[in-house]
Amino acid sequence: MKSEIQIKVRGYHLDIFAHVNNARYVEFLEEGRWAALEDSHIAKKIIESGHAFTVVNINISYLKPAVVNDILTLRTSLKRIGNKSITLTQEIFKTSKGSEPEIKVVEAEVTFVIVDMKTDRAVPVNDEIRELMYKN
Repeated sequence: MKSEIQIKVRGYHLDIFAHVNNARYVEFLEEGRWAALEDSHIAKKIIESGHAFTVVNINISYLKPAVVNDILTLRTSLKRIGNKSITLTQEIFKTSKGSEPEIKVVEAEVTFVIVDMKTDRAVPVNDEIRELMYKN
């Protein structure tokens, strides 16, 4: 599974130091995950089956600041699938301008489980979801 989206940094994304607030990056990462899961049609299958995605761990490294009007490219890819968990790698880059190279501003690993909404318990990752994750 691989996905890429872009977000333009707006004034409301900034903190008092005039760069993107760390909490906003968490939201950007979530937007990237939803895009990836929707693109691969996994989100629809999970929701229709009475299940939900639940994040159980996020590790984020903040590398460089982003400021208003920067265009950020968010890349999401599959790292591993366990019996009950899925780990994604996510990176956020400032999009290059002219001859300037991309600059990585954030890297993250996000692990989530699929939860049965009736029992509120994690369920095994079934073969259909596993296949969709690897295919896309």
